[in-house]
Amino acid sequence: MRGWTGHHSRSRRGNGVTGDMEEDYYTKARKAMVRQQIAARGVDDPRVLEAMSKVPRHLFVPAHLADRAYDDSPLPIGEGQTISQPYMVAWMTELLRLEKDSRVLEIGTGSGYQAAVLCELAREVFTIEKIPELAREAERRLSSLGYRNFRVRVGDGTLGWPEEAPFDGIIVTAGAPSVPQPLTEQLAEGGRLVIPVGPSGMQMLTVIERRGGGFTHSEEGSCVFVPLVGEHGWKRGRGHRLE
Repeated sequence: MRGWTGHHSRSRRGNGVTGDMEEDYYTKARKAMVRQQIAARGVDDPRVLEAMSKVPRHLFVPAHLADRAYDDSPLPIGEGQTISQPYMVAWMTELLRLEKDSRVLEIGTGSGYQAAVLCELAREVFTIEKIPELAREAERRLSSLGYRNFRVRVGDGTLGWPEEAPFDGIIVTAGAPSVPQPLTEQLAEGGRLVIPVGPSGMQMLTVIERRGGGFTHSEEGSCVFVPLVGEHGWKRGRGHRLE
């Protein structure tokens, strides 16, 4: 089983590195990240690897953490949220099996990094964030990078985005106590839902696929995410389910 790792592989820029030299530094760090942290662990979808090589992760973390953007670990982004470990982003994205014309829903926009990767792979990306400040900043950041094939909504991600359903892929970037029924209902035929499911301390990355009117489930490996808060998730700030 593949799963989350907290191993750090930190690299640092020298003082006074700016402009083209700085961009070259980040480009090299990004290529090393893809080679050493992602491809080496078994992610081999060429489109996913290309997207991970292209999206500037250092622009999706707080400025004081930019030098750690390509570390092999999640990082805090404020509001008690995190940007996922690069490998986890790539692994979950690969599990979606997106095509160029796919429509995908993301639950938990955060900094917008996962959404940017999805924008590189899918025709349309819909992303929901419960924290307005994060949603606004992510939308601004994605737009500034030239992405146009996305929409951001502030709200309860466990309810999905029913008026835009069905989706070819749904990815949930927070840990749920169980699979929210509205999300499975919003899957298109042949669509895949990738979601961490389990208690707050450790979840199992689960894939649900809609086939022939029914659903198949598979467990891919262990992971750790912040809690998915909402009507079909956890109570805010607690490890208890909403009733």
